[in-house]
Amino acid sequence: MNARPRYLSTRRHSPAVTISSAIAAGLAPDGGLYVPESMPRLDVSAFDPDGSLADTAATLLAPFFAGDPLVAELPAICREALDFETPLRPLPQHDACVLELFHGPTAAFKDVGARFLAACLRRLPREDARPLTVLVATSGDTGAAVGAAFHGQPNVEVVILYPDGRVSPRQAHQLGSFGDNVRALRVQGRFDDCQRMVKAALNDAALQSVRPLSSANSISLGRLLPQMSYYAHAALGWWRVHHAPLNFIVPTGNLGNALAALWARKIGLPIGEVRLACNANATLPEFFEGGAYRPRDAVATLANAMDVGAPSNFERLRWTFGDDDAKLRRTLRAESVDDTTVRRTIAHHAGAYGEVFCPHTATAMHVLDSLREAGDAAPWAVVATAHPAKFEGVVEPLVGHPIHVPPALAAMLERPAAAEPLAAEDEVLKRWLRDAPPEPRNDAVSAPGHLDVQTSAHRT
Repeated sequence: MNARPRYLSTRRHSPAVTISSAIAAGLAPDGGLYVPESMPRLDVSAFDPDGSLADTAATLLAPFFAGDPLVAELPAICREALDFETPLRPLPQHDACVLELFHGPTAAFKDVGARFLAACLRRLPREDARPLTVLVATSGDTGAAVGAAFHGQPNVEVVILYPDGRVSPRQAHQLGSFGDNVRALRVQGRFDDCQRMVKAALNDAALQSVRPLSSANSISLGRLLPQMSYYAHAALGWWRVHHAPLNFIVPTGNLGNALAALWARKIGLPIGEVRLACNANATLPEFFEGGAYRPRDAVATLANAMDVGAPSNFERLRWTFGDDDAKLRRTLRAESVDDTTVRRTIAHHAGAYGEVFCPHTATAMHVLDSLREAGDAAPWAVVATAHPAKFEGVVEPLVGHPIHVPPALAAMLERPAAAEPLAAEDEVLKRWLRDAPPEPRNDAVSAPGHLDVQTSAHRT
């Protein structure tokens, strides 16, 4: 790789930029997603066998930041962002493992990328003295992670868009619980509407001239790159003991988490097969079965954070495989898991083994169940993306007992929460951004169901 790597748009109509510029912009000017011009290669021996997750991340990401002003700050950024564990825990009943990614402040894997991005943006110089507005569309977990990562950060405003009524009550409460420089908008539509609205705002040069904008979705390279670190850390630990690659089953919605595993493998980490576990939204399973890539409106499911009908990172996935769909289909498989199967999987593992999983993790557990039933004996790790306590309305009736709420989540649920309603129209968001003052607003109204959320928080 070049001494100072360059980053290109997946659509190839924007000039190459540095990693700092790619992180600051979020989306390329032509609407594409930033990708490395070329991928580095790293050997297992480059990593400290006794290093922490933050140490692994600093070694892994150093080639991507080479020659950039942020490279000197990279170890500190990693320590600041990755100050919690992502343990690889055995699942003896399946001779497998679960990679727990929900031990961060908002109890979801999105904490890793959001905290890294926030730590980077804090260190990037800005010529514009006006506050930077970070836009984020969320199907459930991303918004809370971004809100927590940027809450109280000076000269930064966060605007979270989420589909009203399509996230769990506790997720909704998290999204509206920050206040100060973080505002939540409950959009009268689907996640795909939220995602489209954010992209339209980011691509509006006139709006950007009035209100500087950036993104914190998985379209942001600053969120995607650090997600490679937990795959690298788990795979390296497995390799040192077993001298074999570790395979991963990844619950998949917008494809960022799965893509992080694939990129970690591409640069030389001992990662074997990567399987995609999807919910009833069939865009990816249909494609990998040989159909055309056909984005469509998202379907609401129990695994709501994966309710994506037009996954943004598909552009990056195609780029990773040289836009060769045949090669992509030979390399990856995706399985669709419906709500009935999600419920059955949660109930079965709780009753038989005392293991409690969130609906998203349950899609991956079902894929593992199917592999073992078919005689597959390979070493698999199921990726657990969120704590089941965030979905108590689904999980508790299936397992027959209350789910312990992690302290950080419990504290968040004790706060008051509010969100503003917004129509699912690009121009409505743009008008809101033009008109909304840079300081926090006090005229927000509590979103429906938030009082119920607060009651349930006291009840658990």
